[in-house]
Amino acid sequence: MSAMKLSLAGPRSLLRRGPIKPLNPLRSVSTAELGSRESEEDLLTEAAATPPFARAKIGSFFQDRPVLKNPFLEDSLLRAYLRRHLPEEAVFSDLCVFGERVATEVDAWGRECERTPPRLLHFDPWGRRVDHIVTSPAWQRMKGLSAQEGLVAIGYERRFAEWSRVYQMSKLFLYSPSSGLYTCPLAMTDGAAKVIQSMGISRPVEDAFSRLTSRRPERFWTSGQWMTERQGGSDVGSGTETVAVPHADGSYRLHGFKWFTSATDADMTLTLARAQGKNGETTPGSRGLSLFYAEVGRDEDGRLRGIEVQRLKDKLGTRQMPTAELLLDGLPAHRLSAEGRGVASISNMLTITRVHNSISAASAMRRVVQLARDYASRRTAFGRLLKDHPLHMQTLARMEVETRGAFLMLMDVCRLLGREEMGMATELEQHLLRLLTPVLKLYTGKQAIAVVSEGLESFGGQGYIEDTGLPGLLRDAQVLSIWEGTTNVLSLDVLRSVARSSGMVLHAYFSHTKALLAAAADVSALAPAVKAVDASLTELEKLVKTAATRTPGYLELAARDLAYSLARIYAGALLIDHACWNRASESDTYAALRWCEQDLCPVATRQARGCYHADTPRLDSAVVYDREIKDNSSHS
Repeated sequence: MSAMKLSLAGPRSLLRRGPIKPLNPLRSVSTAELGSRESEEDLLTEAAATPPFARAKIGSFFQDRPVLKNPFLEDSLLRAYLRRHLPEEAVFSDLCVFGERVATEVDAWGRECERTPPRLLHFDPWGRRVDHIVTSPAWQRMKGLSAQEGLVAIGYERRFAEWSRVYQMSKLFLYSPSSGLYTCPLAMTDGAAKVIQSMGISRPVEDAFSRLTSRRPERFWTSGQWMTERQGGSDVGSGTETVAVPHADGSYRLHGFKWFTSATDADMTLTLARAQGKNGETTPGSRGLSLFYAEVGRDEDGRLRGIEVQRLKDKLGTRQMPTAELLLDGLPAHRLSAEGRGVASISNMLTITRVHNSISAASAMRRVVQLARDYASRRTAFGRLLKDHPLHMQTLARMEVETRGAFLMLMDVCRLLGREEMGMATELEQHLLRLLTPVLKLYTGKQAIAVVSEGLESFGGQGYIEDTGLPGLLRDAQVLSIWEGTTNVLSLDVLRSVARSSGMVLHAYFSHTKALLAAAADVSALAPAVKAVDASLTELEKLVKTAATRTPGYLELAARDLAYSLARIYAGALLIDHACWNRASESDTYAALRWCEQDLCPVATRQARGCYHADTPRLDSAVVYDREIKDNSSHS
């Protein structure tokens, strides 16, 4: 009994005042010794004198962790955007219920996917080759959830007409950071459904389309996207070696090696290959590529039909998702595109998957801001809560402004996509969608890495500890600037869209941005932001006109900065537009003003400094490879 009282007295001793009597820290006290003490008062006196931690492995303080609350109810901008553009009670109700499920159930599944990554089982116990990719139960539950919640289906049911994509992507926005990367197979599933729909739902893929867009877990399929081969990713024209051998029944057998196949446990895939002629000949370059559809199945012996899984990729992040190298050895397939039109036929898929990539980026930013905001109200440092330190709140405010800009760009591209799919988009809107899709993807991918990294720092050392779940946010964010086109590849894609449209995409951009600014002309509180965006837009127009008089390669060196400028100016205009809404908050105005304090047109700034001079490539190469610069007389 006296020993029990001692254990209860320990914590109370931390609150006693007065000098602490020194004790021998190496001496232990047995129960027998305690029982021989003259009085309970002597026992309490010694307990009160026991230094903190003397008989404990841990102290009495535990920091409260950040709490994930309903991400829909915590996101005022998402709710305001929907209230303005899609004020449907059914949408709000569904997102609110789903947000609660994400916070209370799904997020734990995502953590389980992280802790239990996929593994490859090459052989069964009797030596037969089986190539089973074993995933966690949580990963399998994600598939059923995706079907039930309509995470792909909503975009094709079109219950809310041109706003259906906004609804779908809003739901994915809530889901993505807790999904255990299941949003990756959903992105490819959505992209495959889009391609099949755009090419006409013919007999070989009619059932597949039904499954890809189903809400029934037992029917729902996911799709892979097997494009990358050993020679590289984006340059599929010269990098694709896979051949398609025609059969008498009109089907093909694929033979080749796919170097990077995301979500390898999918039920089907779309892939590129070169169709062989009668004598086995193939056409080189992009002109020789066709698009093929293949189902992933097993024969009666349990072996994959025409596929050998060579190994799973060991990746920096996205470890929850199986990514593999595959040998295709007679994989049965059907050609979907016209022969030689494979690259052109996947353009719709790229639009969808790049939008999904941007959802992952914007939602990762929103999630880390949400957690950092909650933590700031729980963590005390230097006598004050973090939320009471002005510098800390300035940092979080900057993260919030970046997140808002990314979110509004994302939603605007989703709006344009929905209008295009419903046949409602004007020619101007179609051009705008073509330009903004790569701009959105490349810019948000870079934003996410920076904002999530800053977010981890806001947790101090805990942001670096794996079992908090925070470092995984940063590892997974890194892929967002790489997958579906790196920043430089997409910057060049922006230039291609300008060239192929004879500049019409830029005309659409300038026209729409000016219209957004004109609507805010009489709002005095936004005047500094409007002035900044308008001035930057004018600088950008001047630069584009100057570039038109230069050599074709002039803009290539400026492509990255041009894409950044397009993103910053447009996001600024969207923030201003949102702040003009009659139900906007003071924070909406402040966010627009803060966004527009940065250099909105870095391409004009650097052009004025001579960064795109004709001699710059030679000088860049010299500094990278530490070569002597023999003649720099032409540099100015």
